[in-house]
Amino acid sequence: MDLTLMRSLLAVAEHGAVTDAAAALGLSQSALSRRIDQLEAALGAPVLERVGRGVALTAIGHIALEEGKLLVQRYERLKARVHEHATLEAGMVRIGGGATAVGFLLPRAIAAFRKQHPGIVFQVKEAGSRDIETAVAHEELELGIVTLPTRAREVEEKPLIRDRIVLVASKDHPLAKATGTDAQSLNGQNLVGFEAGTALRLLIDAALREAQVEVNVVMELRSVGAILQMVETTGSLAFVSELAVTSANARRSVIPIRVRGLSIQRELALISKQGRSLSPAAREFARGLG
Repeated sequence: MDLTLMRSLLAVAEHGAVTDAAAALGLSQSALSRRIDQLEAALGAPVLERVGRGVALTAIGHIALEEGKLLVQRYERLKARVHEHATLEAGMVRIGGGATAVGFLLPRAIAAFRKQHPGIVFQVKEAGSRDIETAVAHEELELGIVTLPTRAREVEEKPLIRDRIVLVASKDHPLAKATGTDAQSLNGQNLVGFEAGTALRLLIDAALREAQVEVNVVMELRSVGAILQMVETTGSLAFVSELAVTSANARRSVIPIRVRGLSIQRELALISKQGRSLSPAAREFARGLG
């Protein structure tokens, strides 16, 4: 049903006369009368009856008035919510990424975005790149930050940054006392690694094999913060994103070590579901990340 017809009935009920209601709506009396006729035809029952020189609601008219008010209110609420989301006064961004993205890329980006759009809330998931790809492909997340190359065919990629992976050690580690070291000096060293099977761990393992370096992985963790803590307290080494080392949150007692003959880089990309449009908030946040 056209809500214009229902609004016409509400106006007549409010003003008590077709003439006054027509004037309030900016219509001629005959035009408003036609609208009431159309409403009655749609409902299959009369909603107004003449009483003296005016009109009054029929029993059906009272029902139509009661339900009509709710319909108009719901519609107005719908329009208001759509407007809030379209103008970024409200909305949600569902995004995920690995430890580096969630710990060091997203916090500043989210803070800056919410400063401009405080009504937007974020739902953030931390998981490995492959899990994030799956979540985006299944539309559990709108956006994801992953290590390239992707494996899921259902996602679109937008390259973000090249991330350098560096070796870190505590300040009192023997390797930290020199200006740098060569790859072969890492043979036999204890290493704190990311969880086996993650995109970053596979990248690091491949680089070490190519350099013919064998290390002892003494523990596996997902959190970058936990890895840095272990490096600081156990005397082990670790490979982490340079973003983590240069972050203001990085521990001062953990420093990067330049390794000659070993270069590890990865490309991080923003992904979304192929062929699906993003919500206004997610679209604007993604534009800012690029």
